[in-house]
Amino acid sequence: MDKIATCLWFDGNAEEAVRFYTGIFKNSSIGDITHYGESMPGKAGEVLTITFHLEGREFLALNGGPQYTFSPAISMFVKCESQEEVDTLWDGLLEGGGSPVQCGWLTDRFGVSWQIVPTAMMKFLTDKDQTKVQRAMQAMMKMVKLDVKALEAAFNGQ
Repeated sequence: MDKIATCLWFDGNAEEAVRFYTGIFKNSSIGDITHYGESMPGKAGEVLTITFHLEGREFLALNGGPQYTFSPAISMFVKCESQEEVDTLWDGLLEGGGSPVQCGWLTDRFGVSWQIVPTAMMKFLTDKDQTKVQRAMQAMMKMVKLDVKALEAAFNGQ
C-alpha cells in the first residue's frame, strides 16, 4: 500500500469509473470494496469506496455524493513511451462521452482530466537548445492529441 494515494470523489458511479479505468490500463487491478452501512449517510449496501491500482499507482474511488466535482486544476499526467500508447489511452479515455481538450489534455466521461503525454515531449522541453524547445512547444500548442512524429519534426526544425 502506498503511503500517499489519490482519492477521487464520485457521485454514485465510483465502481463504474474504476471498472472503466482498469479496463483501459494494462497494468491495473481492483482492490478492496467497502459499502455503506445502516448508520452511514449513504444508502446501506451501496459502494462507499474502492481501492484500485493503475500502472503501479494506488487510487481510492469514493462515492461521496454531488457536493464536489472534478476540475482541470488537478489532472492525471500519463507518460507514454510510444505513439501507439498515446493513441490507445487517448481513445480509451474518450470512450463513452469524454471530450478532447488541447495539448494532450482530455476530460473523460466522469469529468476527470488527463494529460496523455509522450515521454519524447518531456525530452524536447528540457533540451538545452531553447530554439528547439520553442519549436516543439509551438507545435504542441496547435495539437489536441499529441503526435510524436510531428513534435519531433518541429523540434528538429523540419
